[in-house]
Amino acid sequence: MSFPTAAETRLGRVREYPMDLAIVSLAAALAFLLITSVPAESPLRLLVAFPLALFLPGYALTSFLFPAVERAARETAATTVEQRPRGINTVERLGLSFVLSLSMLPLVVLALPVTQWGLGAGSLAAALAGLTVVAAQLGALRRIRVPKAERFTVSFTAAVAGVHDDESAVATLSSIVLVVAVAVAAGALLVGFLFPAAGGGFTELGLYTETDDGDLVAGEIPDEIEPGESVPVTLSVENHQGEHAEYTLVVQEQVIEDGEIIDRTELRTIDGSISDGSTGLGEREITPTAEDGDTVRISVLLYDDDDVPAEPTNENADEDAYFWITVTEDAGDDEDG
Repeated sequence: MSFPTAAETRLGRVREYPMDLAIVSLAAALAFLLITSVPAESPLRLLVAFPLALFLPGYALTSFLFPAVERAARETAATTVEQRPRGINTVERLGLSFVLSLSMLPLVVLALPVTQWGLGAGSLAAALAGLTVVAAQLGALRRIRVPKAERFTVSFTAAVAGVHDDESAVATLSSIVLVVAVAVAAGALLVGFLFPAAGGGFTELGLYTETDDGDLVAGEIPDEIEPGESVPVTLSVENHQGEHAEYTLVVQEQVIEDGEIIDRTELRTIDGSISDGSTGLGEREITPTAEDGDTVRISVLLYDDDDVPAEPTNENADEDAYFWITVTEDAGDDEDG
């Protein structure tokens, strides 16, 4: 009489690992990689977003909740309730997968904004993929512990046989209609949610100063400096485009009379790249070239994808921010007073 070795036991466990849950885990990981790597306007991104948002998490959770196959009713049952089949069949399992996915999605959307990652396409995909993989592994453990005779396995023939069963045909047809209705409604909601996000991304530009405590505050940029003095300004660019973006900032000194710009001088340009959902911060010294007694406007013009026109203006910039400053010899005296 021989006993299985530890290696043979582990190999047997690997062979028993549910193939459907392995596919679900790999599909979730692949969907995350594609969503975070392909452009937001790509149809492929929307294609993989559908199963990740509407099916995979719910299927993994359903596998954890119902590791066993549907059990037939007892022929000797005395009551009508006892004569009904126990558990859920394949079609009901698929329908529950959609329902649970739709239940999990808003919870994740509500939870992400209060985390350090925030709500974005990348963080949402990571959360859904992570939940799917974790639930799938827990479901696999539960299913492996169920006796083989009662363990759920994906079987097309069993599903078809269940559909043709006269006693359950009506219930199965109702389940199919429910699954289709839920999928269509959820798909319409997902398209309405994703397309505006993909086509209506935006970028926020801000100008701040840093306090002695290291905090960034708005509206505290000095309004007077001495000739040749520099102004420390912290530039903030928040990327909500739905994808990694390249930016160019053009810093201009503008002389304005009667509301019209009569002269503009480019002080510097700044190039940078920011990932989706992130904020780029950088302190820069801005030195106006204006003479003593002049008041000028310092404008920061932001352009996406290094698409800077030959003559940058506030009107053709994707975003702009500015502050006024007066160059005067009396600036230091005012601060001392």
